[in-house]
Amino acid sequence: MASAFTTTSTAQTEKTTQAAPWEMPWWHTPSGRDLSILLWIFLIHITAAIGLVLYPIPGWRVLLGALALVFIGGLGTTVGYHRAIAHRSLTLNPWVRGVLIFFAMFNGSGAPISWAAGHRLHHAKADTPDDISSPIWGGFWWAHLRWLWQAGEMPVDRYCPDLSGVSYRAWRWFQTPILALSYLGGLYFSPAAFFWLGAIRLCFALHAQCFVNSVCHTEPGIKVGEDSSRNVTWLALMHLLQGENWHRNHHARPGSARLGWNWRQPDAGYVVILALEKLGLATDVRHGTSGGGANQTGAKDPLGRADILDPAA
Repeated sequence: MASAFTTTSTAQTEKTTQAAPWEMPWWHTPSGRDLSILLWIFLIHITAAIGLVLYPIPGWRVLLGALALVFIGGLGTTVGYHRAIAHRSLTLNPWVRGVLIFFAMFNGSGAPISWAAGHRLHHAKADTPDDISSPIWGGFWWAHLRWLWQAGEMPVDRYCPDLSGVSYRAWRWFQTPILALSYLGGLYFSPAAFFWLGAIRLCFALHAQCFVNSVCHTEPGIKVGEDSSRNVTWLALMHLLQGENWHRNHHARPGSARLGWNWRQPDAGYVVILALEKLGLATDVRHGTSGGGANQTGAKDPLGRADILDPAA
């Protein structure tokens, strides 16, 4: 299959290789949407830095509030976006799914359909030049942050044909007001809450999630073409024990709703899934940690159907 960064001329049959996005200057943005992402990242980091100077100790109520929002938003991403929507390893009650999507967006994870498209593309093309967030090709900072504003629009129609309904696409319309509420909402409580419930929390959540793309794909000694994913124990604290740091497990069994495979690998996301299942709010949960894996070229999705992760495969 041709690289995503090659085009075929209509006048000639030969292929013209274009520069890969990670070879562009870091400030290059393909579109106005991507520029808005870059400006948003600058905004929350500058605001967070000011907040840490003015209010380095925000008080225990504000700190607990920020941690609670990070935890609930993290559940929105790991349970709602990652396991339920992107990999379909469980089916959520629509109301529960809606709540998880809201808090994932409130935590800065973006709209569910674009998140799922990017993640499915990552699995389909993992560690190849077409992998949108590979540190093997673009380096650490590309995988950690730059791809967010330089990889271009996520191929939603190609990788998310099962998410074409209005219940998923409509969330894009609410992204700006939800982010505005997330950034400004703390003003209602106090100046310290403005910074800690807003930009500081958003920066923490952003880097926690981005470490999965960068640190969890930097296995020492890995050669091109080999699986670079790895489990990173220390990252469990930054993810509040929700399980996303067990990334090698996930690449080995992407269809499983369980990321931590034993008691030494805490996975609060899976515990929440078990609770939802007991309450009848989650069904079709794929519990196993064996079988059903996808290879590194992305030939199969978690359900064993090539049309979900790569319709053109």
